[in-house]
Amino acid sequence: MASIRKRTNKDGSVSYRVDVRLKGFPPQRATFTRLTDAKQWGKNTESAIKENRYFKTAEAQKHTLGEMIDRYIREVLPTKPKQQADQTQQLEWFKAEIGAYTLADVTPAKIVECRDKLLTEISDKTGKSRTPATAVRYMAALSHAFTIAVNEWGWLDDTPMRKVKKPSLPRGRVRFLSEDSLAPDGSVIEGERTRLLKACQSSANPFMYTVVVLALSTGMRQGEIMGLTWDVVDLNQGRATLHETKNGERRVIPLSGRALDLLKAHAKVRNLQTNLLFPGKPIPGEDGKVTYKPMDLRAPWVAALKQAEIEDFRFHDLRHSAASYLAMSGGSLAEIAEVLGHKTLQMVKRYSHLSEAHTAGVVARMNERIFGR
Repeated sequence: MASIRKRTNKDGSVSYRVDVRLKGFPPQRATFTRLTDAKQWGKNTESAIKENRYFKTAEAQKHTLGEMIDRYIREVLPTKPKQQADQTQQLEWFKAEIGAYTLADVTPAKIVECRDKLLTEISDKTGKSRTPATAVRYMAALSHAFTIAVNEWGWLDDTPMRKVKKPSLPRGRVRFLSEDSLAPDGSVIEGERTRLLKACQSSANPFMYTVVVLALSTGMRQGEIMGLTWDVVDLNQGRATLHETKNGERRVIPLSGRALDLLKAHAKVRNLQTNLLFPGKPIPGEDGKVTYKPMDLRAPWVAALKQAEIEDFRFHDLRHSAASYLAMSGGSLAEIAEVLGHKTLQMVKRYSHLSEAHTAGVVARMNERIFGR
């Protein structure tokens, strides 16, 4: 219970010393000039201790946001090598803005100010204002640092990020290759997919056609394809196993049809000096050994797009194309998410309109079964 003692100081002034002693917790003491303040502090402190809030709040007053960020960069980011460089830069931005504040003083309102500044100031890196997606990535980095400080370090009772709204993101881009079509006279008008595959077949780069067919057939990301090694590809079983993916989970990629045929042919003429499926030029080392990195796809890709007369199309759009073909072939959102390696259905909802015909067929069959033709 809180006990309050009135004290008369040497100068004649009066103060009130409050002692809060609860079994199992260290005693707490504070002094006030007003009895009302002393009673309120004693009441609030007792309640906070009983609810396990007081000492966490005290801990939050000992550490600044800058200290939290420094510890996170030092201890946590090394376990996230792919994000380490970007998230270090993102967290250093917050440190420069509000790093001097104690964690207890970093309120949702202060983070909202940072969020709004992220969206309006000119980035030193690009010379342009940041997009909402970039601001969301900055906030995600800070949010995880707060979560670690709460759950593992005990520096905070709760994260202020919980009450901060993220910027609204535009709808995801859905750009896929067009199909062949018929002209009024009955002749075939080649679509973008046909033109692109023809351009890749005639490319000076021997891997270009196989890489693009693989992307269209599996929905793999460019980095996943270029990082493929022969030890993860099983041509007999028709699959490739990706041990390192964007979401951190192992993913098995089915290989079939044209893509599998091309890989089998490619295996017969593979470069035995490297385990990479699509190596670049050999890099001689000082010790005389030759090493390889994945080939640089930029120049042959741009050349193929130019020859095919395709505009506003990125390599990543081949992944969108694969997802679109899966949807139009009757694949469910859950199946598309599994093929692409998404943990949730949110990312694949952008393809739902493409499977409307399949959905309509399911509803029609259900009605026919219940009510007859």
